[in-house]
Amino acid sequence: MSGFDSDLQEVADRVVAQAAPGEQVEAYVTRGGETEVRVYEGEVEHFVSAQSEGIGIRIIADGRTGFAYAGTLDETAIGEVLAEARDNVQFGTVDEWAALAEPDGVAITEQTLWNEELAAHPTDAKIELAKELEQLTSAADQRVRVDESNYADAHGESAVASTNGIRMSGRENGCYVSVSTLADEGEGEDAETQTGFGFSVGRSPAEFDLARAAREAADRATRLLGATQPKSKRLTVVLDPFVTAQFLGVISSTMNGEAVVKGRSIFRDRIGDDVAAPVVTFVDDPTNPKAYTSTDVDGEGLAARRNVLIDNGVLRQFVHNSYSARRAGTSSTGNATRGGFAGTPGVGCLALSLVPGERSQEELIADVSDGLLVQQMQGLHSGVNPISGDFSTGAAGMLIENGTVGRPVREITIASTLQRMLLDIVEVGGDIDWLPMNSAGMSLVISDVTMSGA
Repeated sequence: MSGFDSDLQEVADRVVAQAAPGEQVEAYVTRGGETEVRVYEGEVEHFVSAQSEGIGIRIIADGRTGFAYAGTLDETAIGEVLAEARDNVQFGTVDEWAALAEPDGVAITEQTLWNEELAAHPTDAKIELAKELEQLTSAADQRVRVDESNYADAHGESAVASTNGIRMSGRENGCYVSVSTLADEGEGEDAETQTGFGFSVGRSPAEFDLARAAREAADRATRLLGATQPKSKRLTVVLDPFVTAQFLGVISSTMNGEAVVKGRSIFRDRIGDDVAAPVVTFVDDPTNPKAYTSTDVDGEGLAARRNVLIDNGVLRQFVHNSYSARRAGTSSTGNATRGGFAGTPGVGCLALSLVPGERSQEELIADVSDGLLVQQMQGLHSGVNPISGDFSTGAAGMLIENGTVGRPVREITIASTLQRMLLDIVEVGGDIDWLPMNSAGMSLVISDVTMSGA
C-alpha cells in the first residue's frame, strides 16, 4: 500500500458498518492487474494482460471464524459474501486464539510504492524491452542461444477495514525483465548444453539494466560448459548471490511464527541461543525501499517494520501475524501475508536479508584455498527438512583452488544441516542484490560442507 485514498476503502467501510453485535468483521478489498510478455527470436510468443478485483470477508464470533470471498465488487455479490461468511461461522471450530488484529500504535514508514511512469508505460514499449534484452543476450557470446526473453509487471490497489479499528488503503506497482539462456559446445557425442539466466528489477522500466542482465545470463550458461563430476570431499563453499537468496528463503520458513507454535521449526524454544556465527545478522525489513517486496503495511493493515531475527549469531525473535503472536504469547511483528482477497492472512518474512559485509565475491574467493563456488542449486526446498534441519541438494558450480576459480563441476550434492551451516558461515559478502523475490542475495562463505560427487 502507499497511502493512496482508494474508493475501495469505502467498500470495506460499508461492510464493516454492517457488523452485528458480538461480531468481529474484517473486509479486504483488492483491484489490480498484470502484464506478461514472452519473446522468442524477435517475435511475441506469449502475451497476457489480466485484470482482477474482489473482496474477502472474515467474521469471528464466539471463537469461531467464518470466511467467504467473491471475484467481483458488485454490491449484490458483496451482500451475499457477507451472508455466507456469517453462515460459515457456525461451522467453524472454537479457537481460543481467534481474533482480528488490533492497532498497535507502530507508525507507518512512508514509502514511494507507486510509479506513474510504469503506470503510463505503453504496451509496445514493454514488448520492445523484451526484444532488446533478447538481442543483447544473443550478442553477448556466440555460444549462447536465448530460450526466452520476458517482461512482467503488476499493479495493485487494496483496502482493509475491521471492527477493531484497522483502516488502511493504498496502491503499488513494480516490474522486471528476465532472460533464459542455453550455451552450446562440442559436436556429436561430445555436444553439451548448459543453462543460465539474467534479470533486472525496478519500480519503473527506467531502472532496468538490460546490459547487465544479458551479460549475466550469458556468463551463467557458458561458465559451466565442460563441467565434470568431481570427487567427494569436505570443503568451503561460496554461494553466488542468487543461491544465497534461495538459501534465505529456506531459512525464512524456520523463522515463521506459525511454524514455531506448531513445533515445525528447528529453532523452537531457542530464543537467546547462539544459532549462527557471530558475523551473521538476519533482518526482515520491508521498509527498505531497495527491496523488491518493500511495503508499508502487512496483510492485516498493521505497519510493516524492521525486525532483527538473528543478531550477531543470537536468535532474538520470530516473525508473527496477530494470530501466531497470540498463540506464542507475544505481539505481531507486522508480518501478516496475504495472497489476495481469496484467503485469510498467513505469516512470513516480507523482505529478508543478511546484513552485508564489505568485500566483493572476488575478494572472498581469494581467501579460499580449497572450495566450490556454487552457482546453481536444484530442488532446494524439497531437499531441506525444516524440522530436523537436514540439508541435501543438487548443485553445480566452479571449483576454487588456491584463491582462484577453476574448472566447472556438476552432478554433485551439497549436504549438511541448516544448524551447522549457519554456525559455519565464515563471511558475508558486500555484493547485496535485491531480486524479484522476498529475500536478498549476496555472496556467502560457508566452511566444512560435504560435496558428494564421484
